[in-house]
Parts: sequence; structure tokens; C-alpha cells
Amino acid sequence: MQVIQQTIIDQPFLPLKEAGGKFLQFLLGGEHYAIQILMVQEIRGYDAVTKIVNTPESLKGVINLRGRIVPILDLRIEFGIHQITYDDQTVVIVLNFHDSDAGIVVDSVSDVVEINGSQIKPLPNLATFINSSYLKGVASIDQQMILLVDIEKLIASTTQG
Repeated sequence: MQVIQQTIIDQPFLPLKEAGGKFLQFLLGGEHYAIQILMVQEIRGYDAVTKIVNTPESLKGVINLRGRIVPILDLRIEFGIHQITYDDQTVVIVLNFHDSDAGIVVDSVSDVVEINGSQIKPLPNLATFINSSYLKGVASIDQQMILLVDIEKLIASTTQG
């Protein structure tokens, strides 16, 4: 008997009304983004990584995390943010999905927020301006816009191709 586990991550086209839940909010270049909290394994300060040759610029390298080799992706580079600094606010969010680990570098982590499906709106068609395929939608909470990132899709495309 095959068991199929479906989550919002597995279903990028899940109706937005069903896509609510708890999200970890973080900052990139002064803008607010969020990912599903269930994917977050831990949050740690940014440390040196072991670089790997012939990888995309945003794939900073790998770290050894308690015996597991974890690729580290700098979302600031991936999203085209030009003013990048590594300081005491810079963190790595270590994620776990489908029995794989990956870390993402962000400017800072701000909060865990509850977002219900009615707060999530589809993105306008931005295809002519940017690659928005890694964004699931936008949530508006207390006059603040939060972009919801399909982080699994983003990491898979960066680490596999």
C-alpha cells in the first residue's frame, strides 16, 4: 500500500484559501518573506562554509551539521539583492523536507506568524518583469505585505541544475 503525503509544498498550485498555517517570517533586502514553519529544523548564525566549484553563485557551499552535509543557499544572491553583508544579524535557516536538509541565508529572522488562507492573495502576473515561480502568493497582515516563498522548489532548482 502506497501512502501519499500531500502538503502545501508538494502542491504549488494548492488553492490559496487552503494554504494557511504558521510561517517563519524573515527579511531579505528590507522586504518581508515567509516560509512554512513545519519545514524549519533550526536557526543558526552564519558561519564559514566549504565552497564547491562549478556551482551557482548563490550556492555558497556546504556545512557539516552534526554529521550531515547541508548545502547553503544565499537567498539574497538568488533574489538579486545587491547590497549583501554578513553580520551578527545574518542567519541560516536549516530546513528539512523529503528527508533532505538545506540551509538558506537571510538578513534576519523576525517572527512566527499565523496566516489564514483568506489573507493570502495570488501574485499579479509578473512574468515579464521577474521570475516569480518561487513565490506562492502574498499575505497582507497589519498593513504589511509578506511574500510567501516556495522554498522547496527554489532549492531543488538551484541544487539540481
